[in-house]
Amino acid sequence: MRRALSIVAPLALIAVLLAIWEASCRLLAIPVFLLPPPSAIAAALAENWPVLLASAWTTLSMAVLAWVVASLLGSWIALGVAVNSLLEDAVRPIAVIIQVTPIVAIAPQVNIWAGLDHPQRGVIALAVVVAFFPIFSGALSGLKAADPDLERLFDLYGATRIQRLFRLRLPSAVPYLLEGHKVAAGLAVVGAVVAEYVAGSGGAQGLAWRILEASNRLQTAKEFAALLVLALMGVGLYGLLGLAETAILRQWRGR
Repeated sequence: MRRALSIVAPLALIAVLLAIWEASCRLLAIPVFLLPPPSAIAAALAENWPVLLASAWTTLSMAVLAWVVASLLGSWIALGVAVNSLLEDAVRPIAVIIQVTPIVAIAPQVNIWAGLDHPQRGVIALAVVVAFFPIFSGALSGLKAADPDLERLFDLYGATRIQRLFRLRLPSAVPYLLEGHKVAAGLAVVGAVVAEYVAGSGGAQGLAWRILEASNRLQTAKEFAALLVLALMGVGLYGLLGLAETAILRQWRGR
């Protein structure tokens, strides 16, 4: 019963908010180009769904590729610095600088380096930059979260750094790695969308390009429809990773 209510409650709230939105647009006679009612957005979604679906696939494929690259880079760099405190002191400030630098500030230059004829490369590179830090930080925190009693046990048996890393610290880091990857997946989508906005060439015709196109033509209902598809895509990706995390942690804790 509790689980059913947890599903019904947000759906009911969304339905109430949509009803208020629809009624307000109609009663106040708000122009459609200024704020379309949900019915107009649904009509735009039904009319343009093939184009929006193709654009969603373009954005999703770039974001997933960036997420995979960020996963490989972040995980392996974290593994490398975990065995050397001096290397960690050298790498961590650079990782923090990358994280706090606004992507909008570096996006134009990255797109130029990637080549104006290949905007997809710039979009993927910028999404990697955004998704890198959560994975790196999560992996590094997890590698340091081993049980102190087990650390002393490994000291007692004279374990080497490599043995300690792969037999103690890496298994302890599993929950942190999963959480970092889940956060990074959402950030990869955000990074891909922002990078595509900045590119603005239409070469990578993802959802951001559709939003820009609709905005420039004052097709606000289509713009909101693209935003809805983007939101559903992000929620779906986050939900899939959440299910994977639950399944992996259940097996990991059992072992």
